[in-house]
Amino acid sequence: MDNSQNLSYQAGQAKGQAQEKGNQMINSATNIAQSAKESLQEAGQQMQAKAQGAADAVKNATGLNK
Repeated sequence: MDNSQNLSYQAGQAKGQAQEKGNQMINSATNIAQSAKESLQEAGQQMQAKAQGAADAVKNATGLNK
């Protein structure tokens, strides 16, 4: 293998490694985004349940829940 073939091979290797690293970073970002989405959904559900509980408590205290 002459020098230009060796350089071409090394360039191809570097390109492949860069593409793989890019794919790993995208996958990582996707996983982080999915985790954040799930956390926010759970927080929203908890807030909704607390608000419903508070509304029910007010109705019970004022006799409107009959």
